[in-house]
Amino acid sequence: MRTEFQRDRDRIIHSKSFRRLKHKTQVFIAPTGDHYVTRLTHTLEVAQIARTIARALNLNEDLTEAIALGHDMGHTPFGHVGEDEMDHLYPEGFRHAEQSLRIVELLEKDGAGLNLTWEVRHGIVSHSKPQGDFLGPGLADDLTLEGQVCRVSDAIAYLNHDLADAFRARVLHPDGLPTEVTEVLGSRHSERINTMVTNIVDSSWAATGEGHDSNSDEPGITMSPEVRGALNVMRDFMFREVYLTEERAEEGEAAREIIRVLYAHYGEHPDQVPPELAGNERSVVDYIAGMTDWYAIGAADSIRPGVSRVLAGTA
Repeated sequence: MRTEFQRDRDRIIHSKSFRRLKHKTQVFIAPTGDHYVTRLTHTLEVAQIARTIARALNLNEDLTEAIALGHDMGHTPFGHVGEDEMDHLYPEGFRHAEQSLRIVELLEKDGAGLNLTWEVRHGIVSHSKPQGDFLGPGLADDLTLEGQVCRVSDAIAYLNHDLADAFRARVLHPDGLPTEVTEVLGSRHSERINTMVTNIVDSSWAATGEGHDSNSDEPGITMSPEVRGALNVMRDFMFREVYLTEERAEEGEAAREIIRVLYAHYGEHPDQVPPELAGNERSVVDYIAGMTDWYAIGAADSIRPGVSRVLAGTA
């Protein structure tokens, strides 16, 4: 018999929003290469890492996997650039984690939602992390241990595969990594992931219940100071050298213009929003957020021919 969390996992996998992740940006916008990470492959890597940690710590693997699979379904086209522009345009603001929750609660199955458990929904909406040391005290106190596992697994996955994509795009060279990263985490992709995962298991062993003093603080998912410091150095390096570079900004401005064109057009023509979304207070936002990169490009070009030309040849 399937557990309730296995049912949640299956409902997420069979949803339209989950399937569209295969054509949504991770970092490199609408890439033409076959091997760049997409939002879907990122999600699968998060689920793989999270389930490995959950199994080692004797946590609920099905709950962990369901959270991981659903955590990014609310991402706009063009990744965080699209999210940021939507946040500027929509007066009430936009956060992809909140949109992920909205999808599973209200939008999927023509408004019926996926009827997921509270634990999965709470893990999905709480997975986002601030820039800087997101493992600091108190930043995940309200999360289940499984939710905390997904939160840190998300960072492990995107930092490592985004780094591999940056090497593939020749934005970075392997010799350019900070020594704090290579000396502590390793110089190869698999080595870095293994170091982080193993360290999390060792540092979070109290989560298994073995040897935990009931009078001490509640156990949490964490890392040793050395590995945590190296992860933060790697994260800062990626923001500085990949995510916030001038090249990414140029691609990002083209993507922002596409979002602006779509938002203005459908705001003026709400009758063109699909009928299953029409009638709610943010149907335009829901429609655009659900688009894949190439669908958004095609829709924007049909409204303003040539608006996507700056993106031609990306990656």
